[in-house]
Formats: sequence, structure tokens, C-alpha cells
Amino acid sequence: MRWSTKDFDLEFATAADAPVSLRSLTPAGAPGPTAATPPLVEVQVLGHGRFPGSHRYSCTTVGARLRYTGHDLADGALRLHQADPVTGLHATSVFAPSDGAVRTWTVLRAGDRPVTVQAVTSLVLGTFVNEATAVDDLDVLWGDNDWVAESRWHRAPLREVGLPAMDPAVHHHMNRARMAVTTRSSWSTGERLPTGLITGRGTALAFQIEHNGAWHWEVGEDRTGASLALLGPTDAEHQWSTTLAPGATFTSVPVAVTLAHHADDPVGAALAALTAHRRSLTAASGTAGLDGPLPVVYNDYMNTLMGDPTAAKVLPLAEAAAKAGADYYCIDAGWYDDDAGGWWDAVGAWEPSASRFPDGLGAVLDRIRDLGLVPGIWLEPEVVGVHSPLADTLPADAFFQRGGHRVVEHGRYQLDLRHPAARAHLDAVVDRLAGMGVGFFKLDYNIMPGPGTDTGGLAPGAGLLEHCRAYLDWLDAVLARHPGLLIENCASGGMRADYATLSRLHLQSTSDQQDPLLYPAIAAATPASILPEQAGHWGYAQPEMSAEESAFTLVAGLTGRLYLSGHLARMDEEQLALVATAVAAHRELLPHTAAAVPSWPLGLDHRGPWQAFALHTADTAVVTVWRLPGAPAALELPLPALRGHQLTCDQVFPAPGTPGTGEWSRAWNAADGVLRIATDVPAPTARVLRLTKAP
Repeated sequence: MRWSTKDFDLEFATAADAPVSLRSLTPAGAPGPTAATPPLVEVQVLGHGRFPGSHRYSCTTVGARLRYTGHDLADGALRLHQADPVTGLHATSVFAPSDGAVRTWTVLRAGDRPVTVQAVTSLVLGTFVNEATAVDDLDVLWGDNDWVAESRWHRAPLREVGLPAMDPAVHHHMNRARMAVTTRSSWSTGERLPTGLITGRGTALAFQIEHNGAWHWEVGEDRTGASLALLGPTDAEHQWSTTLAPGATFTSVPVAVTLAHHADDPVGAALAALTAHRRSLTAASGTAGLDGPLPVVYNDYMNTLMGDPTAAKVLPLAEAAAKAGADYYCIDAGWYDDDAGGWWDAVGAWEPSASRFPDGLGAVLDRIRDLGLVPGIWLEPEVVGVHSPLADTLPADAFFQRGGHRVVEHGRYQLDLRHPAARAHLDAVVDRLAGMGVGFFKLDYNIMPGPGTDTGGLAPGAGLLEHCRAYLDWLDAVLARHPGLLIENCASGGMRADYATLSRLHLQSTSDQQDPLLYPAIAAATPASILPEQAGHWGYAQPEMSAEESAFTLVAGLTGRLYLSGHLARMDEEQLALVATAVAAHRELLPHTAAAVPSWPLGLDHRGPWQAFALHTADTAVVTVWRLPGAPAALELPLPALRGHQLTCDQVFPAPGTPGTGEWSRAWNAADGVLRIATDVPAPTARVLRLTKAP
């Protein structure tokens, strides 16, 4: 069976004596390998298990017994139906077209008897990187993601990271090893990124899991080569299981896959395709603001007020932010605190502090509007401090519980948004603040409540999954009630940066990193997993910095979303003018940023004192380059997409001749496609360069 989108051709194998499998995935109209591949769906069911036994999510006995029963097409999507004759379980694989990728998930339906599902794949497929999908020839790329150490990509041969060579003919079984990547609890990117790649011989398969909670992916070796399994939460990793009553259904988390051939840069080509897919998700959601002007937000937290806002501190910053060209002003944490810093375990009511705002928060919001800025505010909606009055007034079932006890993390309880009282409380808070003129929310989330909640008799991971889906429903309802409202997604920086959430929201905090020397590596790698026009990079220039140091801290945001902070009110005219120039340059580049695809001239997994990445459209590449302490004076950047073209190269920021900044030289070798950069400006120093094909 063959099915095609505008970008891809897919070929499935069906047989009377075998489950459905995906035999090939190729760019539309391009020849590619076909192979005997694993079952399209694997289901671990209590009482049936796997054969042979292993940690892998392939080789389930139910998956092996599934048989094709039919298919249908609806709304452009293919639905492939299978059934297990023993349990009566039905599995439907849904394939939906998307720009640059194919999106897919699994729907299970119980037959005439209950079944307890312990894991279900959203997709299993071969790697299709070469004709044999040989493990020896494949590298895997994955991203570690920790607090203030986000987007740390690694590349390694599969043989070195979990799939040792063995002889299946001698041992009569395939390899039981796996290379597994997992994130647990409610920080969907709190340990790893939900994006990965498998590459070899000029081809790369890229994928992402689109869920705002726990997930798992793994690469294994079958008799015919490597295979990839993509899942949401599981029993073994996440304490997730669900018992389906007769006729009941369960839908797995959606995933997206793409495949690209490119002789010079298959990884970049595959991630460019995922970039197109992410843009199709945000476009389909109708998220306000992403299809129009992208505002510059000033936030008073990072390296500035650090959670201690008052009217006397906020208003001078707002005036300076307006002069610098910002569009929004966000009052960050602490605006509700009457206890001089003792708010952490008492939050939840979200009422303005009278001591911090003697004339009322409304007066401050009004003054921010008078300055031509849209006022915003920080909110951590899903938590209630253990010392908050709401801890006693909301029903017990409105909180995560385990064994009849409330889950406590870092002095907070976790609200369960399945409960109508929890949702009504948050709706009242958001509606009240929006009624005061707040047009921007920074939604933070600073705890992880463990595996989940067993309220209602569910497995903890099942309770967490239902809460995560309820949170998305709550966001949808908020945006429907308040059209034009902009929302930033934050969880201790970038700890919940997934495309279940980002398909709805406008801006993603990329890090809580306070050291400007450690930000470039984060900013350079971020476009592999987050759209550049959604990636909010802090720019916290300070009055005590030199012009070069200020430019260095601002550069990260220019080719993402510049997220301003810093003590602008204490700057002299020349210093504030530099910030204003950065805002203007950022605004000039935004149309390019919102249409471009990323590449990494030094490699996505590059570590070193030079950092760089590029954003390409058909005729222009904008390259951001940082020189860190210890870097040599010169750097060669391969830009194969521009090889053979004559270019003009201009320095976008800081503008040439900016007081206090030095010179960088640039030389373009068209034949080799290499940009050579040299400077004797002491590190740290950084530049944003624009390369345009000559007419």
C-alpha cells in the first residue's frame, strides 16, 4: 500500500500472516530503500508481554499478532486499522500530512474484554538511511537539556552508545540492546530534548515527540538493521498504564518524522524540514501574534530585579525600555509578595502586593500603557504553596496525590487541572488580571511532581498524562476567551519546551542562564528544537559593561526573539543607544528569522570557544558568531549552501563604527563555500553578519 503527501511517499506492507509495517519513507518522487521492517505498532499488554524478553519496546506479542483489517482516508489523513485476534484489541495508526514531515499517533480500542496497556508506540519504523539500514554505518544525535545547560547536543555511532555488535544467527535471537532516551515527570524537556536524528551516508531521519509530559524513544537492532520506536509515557520508565474497558479507547501522544538527503549537510536538511513542520503547527493553531509582528518584550527579572519588583523600581525601567524600543513590559516574580521575599511557599492566590505597589498594581499597569508598552505579568499557574490559604480552601482532589497524601515538591503542591475547582481558580486569576489590562503572561513552572497522581484510581503516570492534556485544554480556552493575549512558555527556563505547548504559545524561554559567557552555546543550538522566532534569548546588557560586552550579551537575541532585561534605567545615553540599536536590528531581521531555516557551520554538537549558527533563506544567510575567551583570532565557517555564489557581506550588529567596538575582517571563498573571519578584538566579542547572494 502506498500513500503520499506533497513531501513524502510512504509504502506499507500488509499480509495475512504478519502485522503492518512501514517498508519505506522517501521524499516525494525520489527513489529510496525499502526493507522488511518492524511492526508499525507495538503494544505491551499485561499478561502478554514480549518475546524474547528485553527492555525494548519492540517484539511485543500483541504487536506481532496484529493483522491488517482495513484503512480509510479522512481530512487528508490515512488511518490504518489492525486487530489482535487474541485480546480483541484494535489499533489504528493515523498519518497526517504536515509541511516537511509526517505526523502520526496510535489509537487503541478494546474489544469485548478489558485490557491493561503498559506501553504503546506512536510509531515504529526502520531508519531508512541506507539500503540495509546497517547499524555499523549510523550515527545518532540527541540533546541533553538541564537547567541553565540547555540544548547540549551529542553525536555518536550507534555501536558506541547502546547497540553492541553481536551475531543473531549464532544466538538465534536479534540484538536485545537499545539506545534509549527518556524524559520523566512534567518537565517534558527537563532531562533530554524530544528531538533526535539518525544519520549516515548523506541521509538523516529526524523526529520529535509532541507531548508536554513524559516520553521515551529508543533505537534497536533487528535482523534487517536499525529501527526506531517513539512513545509517550510507559509503565517501566514512568509508572504509566491504563486499563481499557470494553469498547474504550486510548490515543497515544503525536510524533513527527522526516527524512532528508543532502550530500553536504543531511542533519541540517532534516532539521530544516522539522522547522517547516513546526511552523505548520503554529499556523494551524491560529496562535495570535505568530502570523503578524513579533513584539520585543522587556522583562525585569534576569540579572535585574530578580523577583523584587516595586513601583519605584519598575517605572524607571519601563521608561527606559520604551526608549530602547521595546513593545511589552513584563513584571516578573514577586509582584504578589507582601512578606519581603518569603513568597515561594505561599503563592497561589496571585493578588497584587499592597506594599510593593502603594497606589495599586493597576496604577503601574496604566503608566506602562501610557509609555506605549503592553503590560505583562509573571504567573506560575499550576502550583500552590504549602502555606497558601488556597491549600486549605481548594478540594483535596484538586491537587496531585499519591496514596491519599498530597504530592509536595520544593514547598509547593501541584494543581490537578482535571479538577473543575483547580481550573475555575486559574480562570478567575487570568480573567482578573486580563481585565486589569495585562496583555502578556509569562507562564512559569518550577517544580516536578514526580511520576504523577493516582487520584481516581489511576496509575500515577496516567494521572500525569491526563493532567498534561488538561493543561493544554486550559491554555486553549484562555486564548479563546482573550484573543490577542500573548503567552510566554517558561519552566525554570527551557524545561518544558515541547511542541504540544509551543504549537499554542508565542514565546519560549530558552534558559535561566545568568552568565553571558555560557549563553552562546545554548542560543546557537536552540533552533534544532525550537523555532527561531519563538526562541526567547535573554539580552541583559548592564551599565557597567563595555560596549563589546553589551553587544555580546545582546547578539543571542537578534536572530531569535530578543528578550530584553538589564538595568537600562541606569545607562547613559550612549549605552542605551546601543540597546536601542540592537532592538532596531532585531526588528529588521525578524521577517528573515521567521522564514529561515537553521544550519550549524561548526556542527550541531560543536564545543569550543568559537560558537556560530546560521539562518538561511533562498538568497540570504544571517550568521551569528561569538568569540569566547581562549579562541584563536581567526575562524573558518563552511557554508556549503552558498558555495559557488558571489556574496555581499554586511555587519548587522553592532553597526560598524559603533563607539567602543573593534573591527572584524571577513573574506568569502566562493569556490570552497567558506567564510573566513578574523579579529584582534579581545574576547568576549560577537557579531551578526548578513550574507546576500549578488544579483
